[in-house]
Amino acid sequence: MARKSKAADMNAGDSIIIKKYANRRLYNTSSSSYITLDDLAKMVRENVDFQVLDAKSGDDITHSILTQIIMDEESNGGKMLPVSFLRQLIGMYGNSMQNLMPSYLEASMTNFRENQSKIRDAFEKGMSANPLAAIHETNMALMRAAAETLIPGAKKDAPARRSPPETPDNSDTEIAALREQMAAMQKKLDELG
Repeated sequence: MARKSKAADMNAGDSIIIKKYANRRLYNTSSSSYITLDDLAKMVRENVDFQVLDAKSGDDITHSILTQIIMDEESNGGKMLPVSFLRQLIGMYGNSMQNLMPSYLEASMTNFRENQSKIRDAFEKGMSANPLAAIHETNMALMRAAAETLIPGAKKDAPARRSPPETPDNSDTEIAALREQMAAMQKKLDELG
């Protein structure tokens, strides 16, 4: 009964704390039990909020644990991430667009999740009404906004909504490379739509 009272005492906004020990074992402090990465994956699917902390240092290692779960899923046959996407994602590391990608990917995934039932219905109906086009347009709007913010003058035809933030001096080569990358991303998104 002590376990139930711990869970019952948690407020709705609280995260469950998972401690990771040096022996790679994961300990759920809410249920007072050892768990596996599969258990954490199940918690994610059930929208259970948790935070993974290194038991010794107290550092938040949630990001690396979630990445490990994705790697395990991918290696166990759940191939969801296309090689071309992985290559493009890796290519963004160290790129001046790197800081934009987390918020863009999060917004894209949020949009996808919000429209998931529409997408499922469309696939079941043989794509008679294509909700992917709406998702594509939202993703494109996000990319255009990013381009406007990071590449001054990238969208010359559109009315100015606000002045772009000041950016440090960049060489013409870097700007051209960014424009090429944005064009490649645009082309990929257009192909998906």
